[in-house]
Amino acid sequence: MKSILIAAAVTAFSAAGIAAADTETSTDNLSVRIPILDRAVFYDGYQSEVYDADKEDGILRHSNSLYAVRLTDEQLDMIGSQVGLEVTIGALCDDFDRIGATNIALVPKGSKDYKFADVERIEIARFITPFMNKNRMPNEVPFNYVLPDLELVLRDKALREKYDFWFEFDIFGVPYDANKNITGCRGRNDVFEGSATLVTTPQKEGSSDGHILIPVYTRRQEQHGNVNFNNYKENATDTIGVTTRTFEINLPKDVEDSKVTFILTNHGAAKGGEEYIRRLHLVYFDGDVKMAYTPGGVSCEPYRQYNTMPNSIYQTTAQPEEYWETISNWCPGQAVPVREIHTGALKAGIHKFMIRVPDAEFVGEDGDFRPSIYFQGLENGLLAAGVTDIVAEEKADISFSLDDRTLRIDGADIVASLAVYTPDGQLVYGKNYPGHSLILPDLGSGMHIFVASTPEGRTTFDKIILH
Repeated sequence: MKSILIAAAVTAFSAAGIAAADTETSTDNLSVRIPILDRAVFYDGYQSEVYDADKEDGILRHSNSLYAVRLTDEQLDMIGSQVGLEVTIGALCDDFDRIGATNIALVPKGSKDYKFADVERIEIARFITPFMNKNRMPNEVPFNYVLPDLELVLRDKALREKYDFWFEFDIFGVPYDANKNITGCRGRNDVFEGSATLVTTPQKEGSSDGHILIPVYTRRQEQHGNVNFNNYKENATDTIGVTTRTFEINLPKDVEDSKVTFILTNHGAAKGGEEYIRRLHLVYFDGDVKMAYTPGGVSCEPYRQYNTMPNSIYQTTAQPEEYWETISNWCPGQAVPVREIHTGALKAGIHKFMIRVPDAEFVGEDGDFRPSIYFQGLENGLLAAGVTDIVAEEKADISFSLDDRTLRIDGADIVASLAVYTPDGQLVYGKNYPGHSLILPDLGSGMHIFVASTPEGRTTFDKIILH
């Protein structure tokens, strides 16, 4: 069995949000602040009556869980060479972990309002709220993000001539448990406070030309059901029984450089649910594997301080890292990584972005993966390199070499697992703690994907052609 080693795809992140519990705050060097929302109160997401709808505060309330604010020309003219986002969630009368997100919506120029379903948008950041008791400190949690190349969107001359940019804040909460269990919440339906501030550099860059933005998909909120990405709903998968979903990108012009930015969280909290089982995710572009990663694997202990309401995820005492490594797709109180794949120079036409989770089960047809995806390209020039803020989400420093059937693994003292997949995601070999050298069985000829993970959750992969 001979092999040809193909250049490995880099697991890059356009941004990984970090909460204050982490050692670094990635927005420190962005000194210009553009306030968007200040302690806006969100209400029961299941209530059809929209509260505060007539309040004259500049907020367009699509529902009790989705608000929007138009970004003014003066605010957009402040955007410099880099953009970040600071979000703060305050506890009111929802004591569960919920999904929150912020979007940029493209609204026809001059519109005083808009219907949510009538416009396209890109999701720029996502977070998971902690279990919070509003009567205990801390009663708010911060999330910070750096968002490379978002400045190209906000400075895009052609987009600004055609659209107004509206900043959307999305957090779906319900008060029912807190009504019974949180002092002062009886009869209330306010669930969270939300604040958001764009931050940027003082250097002004002017308009961006030759920039192409394509919103590909934005997740639907949980009240719509499990409709985003799974293996049992017709419109949520390419093939029933297979956890694969393909998204088309219709590129109108040739580009010199491009990338796809995406956010994905795994949900399903029933017994055997996908929320707590860490699965390999394979990301393809035009049929080629561009990324292999397993979400989570980080310790949730830094976020314990924000989880002031007893819950089933945090035990009464701190847990070791190996405990979190097995169950944490994400942590309550943690910002969700924003991942990207670099797709380089492309010709105009139809391109395909696909996500595959080969081992996902969705026991009892419960659970949903929730992706948001957008494409950026430049007709001339290069996009920014990805930035990683969470060490455990970095690409592991592991390399492979293969001589006949002997695989050598170099660069990491401990490799927790090795898995070999066919290009269509079928597992053909797997071993825990393989060491630095092992004899592989005959895997057959053709392309194979070799994936190695460290105990703390970092992953690397190589594509190897076997003869």
